Amino acid sequence: MTGYPQEEISVGSDPDQWTPHLAEVLEKPLGKVRVTELTRLTGGANRETWSFNAIDKEEKVSELILQLDRAGLDRLVGTCAREARIVNIAHGWNVPVATVIASSETPNPFGRSFTITRRIHGETIARKILRDAEWKVARSVFVNDCASSLAAIHSIPKKELEKVDLIETADSLLALTTIYDALCDPHPTFDLAIRWLEANRPEPLSSCLVHGDFRLGNLLVDEDGLRAVLDWEIAHFGDPGEDLGWMCVRAWRFGGNGNVAGLGSYQDLLDAYEKASGMHVPLETLLWWEIFGTLRWGIICLQMGGDFRSGRTTSIEIATIGRRVAENEYDLLLALKDQIS
Repeated sequence: MTGYPQEEISVGSDPDQWTPHLAEVLEKPLGKVRVTELTRLTGGANRETWSFNAIDKEEKVSELILQLDRAGLDRLVGTCAREARIVNIAHGWNVPVATVIASSETPNPFGRSFTITRRIHGETIARKILRDAEWKVARSVFVNDCASSLAAIHSIPKKELEKVDLIETADSLLALTTIYDALCDPHPTFDLAIRWLEANRPEPLSSCLVHGDFRLGNLLVDEDGLRAVLDWEIAHFGDPGEDLGWMCVRAWRFGGNGNVAGLGSYQDLLDAYEKASGMHVPLETLLWWEIFGTLRWGIICLQMGGDFRSGRTTSIEIATIGRRVAENEYDLLLALKDQIS
């Protein structure tokens, strides 16, 4: 997606000057409002995320979230507005998502595409979800909730998404290695993983909508379980195994003992997904997609490090992610040891 002007404007430069623009955007869905408590939230390497309140003339408070594309990275242009369209469709197919209030492509006063959604109370921080007593019940149903949500996402007919600009990834490994080769930054462990993946390809499961980043950190839970699937910026058409394997990547276990999001076993996920979707996924297929996901995360880290070194971004968060390449090399070697030995 290209062609949209990307101005180097950040809400963070002076939040107060942007409140009139937010009020103007919200007038159609909410009526005349005043905007208060505009606060930058942490997290999200590819987005700026803000919380704020919109108060109407009757003093009714709407708690909202603003997300904007991160300035300066061409590959992110328009992702917020596209995500809003996907989320609206997903809502109609019983996927737990936030309610979209407004969204826009550029040009607009922010200089970047944005989405405004209703705020959902709960938790996204993996460390807290995995360990705090408050989320004990949510942990007990988490794998089942995720399997049901993934089944719902994967069931959305492609015709429902015809007006959304989505890439069809027929060969995920080829697409990933093309990105890796273009970086001109070879890593022997990545090369080994690519050779193993090429030699052990499973049969495709199907082609459907894939969330692309379904994991702890992008899932909001409350005390009872999963409340919303967040961050659809890299959704595409592909193999549903990609989403299942991504949940199992060691980095996304955040120190938990379970193979799935640090909480459950491979078989827990496979059984719950089959029950919800009717699709049987062999364990060998899931493990292949887990190794693919680990390689993919390593290449994403490599790409982000390159973005910082080249000056395409000055984000310290992106630079920090770029330093995590070695972690993924270690995780790949662990996973490949189990497969090769």
